[in-house]
Amino acid sequence: MKLSLSLLFAGLLASVSASNVVELTPDNFDSVIGKGKPGLVEFFAPWCGHCKNLAPIYEQLGDAFAHAKSKVIVAKVDADGAGKPLGQKYGVTGYPTLKWFDEQGNIEPYEGGRDLDALASFITAKSGVKSSIKPPPPPETLILDVHSFDDVALDETKDVLVTFTAPWCGHCKNLKPIYEQVAIDFKPEGNCVVANFDADAQPNKEIAGRYGVSSYPTIKFFPRGGNEVEAYEGPRTEQAFVAFLNERCGTHRAVGGGLNDEAGRIAELDALAQKFLGAAGDARDYIHKEALALSESLGETAKYYIRVMEKVVNDQESYIEKESKRLASILTKRTMSPAKLDEIKTKANILSAFVAKKLEEAQEKVESVIGRATAEL
Repeated sequence: MKLSLSLLFAGLLASVSASNVVELTPDNFDSVIGKGKPGLVEFFAPWCGHCKNLAPIYEQLGDAFAHAKSKVIVAKVDADGAGKPLGQKYGVTGYPTLKWFDEQGNIEPYEGGRDLDALASFITAKSGVKSSIKPPPPPETLILDVHSFDDVALDETKDVLVTFTAPWCGHCKNLKPIYEQVAIDFKPEGNCVVANFDADAQPNKEIAGRYGVSSYPTIKFFPRGGNEVEAYEGPRTEQAFVAFLNERCGTHRAVGGGLNDEAGRIAELDALAQKFLGAAGDARDYIHKEALALSESLGETAKYYIRVMEKVVNDQESYIEKESKRLASILTKRTMSPAKLDEIKTKANILSAFVAKKLEEAQEKVESVIGRATAEL
């Protein structure tokens, strides 16, 4: 019985410690590399902090290509231990160093990102072997590189916020889901772009240096019109990013998506809307005509102010209350497309300019009654 338990324990231990990353030493390197199968080799040192950060990702990489061991190799060399002669042979001066060896053993340095997706994509591109990683949905954050950076960030028709990050950076990883939500919030705004740039990838380092990126994440705002680049120094929260971009881009996006309560509102027409509900007869007709003339130069949303006034002029005083409730119900359910919900939110905001006057009048009446009662006492 003791023997059976020992064998069971040994089997469990072996299954836990089994790795799909091949460990190479001077004794087995030449029998594995350059023998008809290509492979990615990591030269590491056990004490190296960056190597420790990469270790679990590299194990996942080995697992991702475990089904194709006969076609491609994922391997590592302790270049500060038993594999030190190999590190010296292949010119390793820093850790971790990753090198790609083709079928004949020809070498190409790996200079891409150190996240799982970047590493797996590299192996697939070089070997034609697909990993077993289920691809994530494409990010809403626009990913820039050395080829696309200038075309986007320096586009004089767009405002662009760029995070300069490194795949191994802990603060960058914490920021990523927050920043992705900001990108979702601003997706409908074609001229207000939320972008990311891997400043640690070797091909991208010249651009990172151009903008003085020396730590991660560094966040910079590139305004339209070719104006001076601005460093973002605010909090790294969704609320702070949304407020910053709304101010710089002239947008009205809300935290969590959609539009905020200011979208569509026009101060001049707000003032007329409040006067309109407080007026009657000819005075109301005069205000309506004034608003109609003003709306011609104030854009598309101004037309909705006029529509509301015309509904009320045609003896539909209950329209404002009923329509406000209807639009609020649609916004709560959120079953329409984002573009349609933006349209509904804009209408609801404009209606609130009329509702606000009614609430103000009701408050004034209450205060008047209280005032008279106090005076009588």
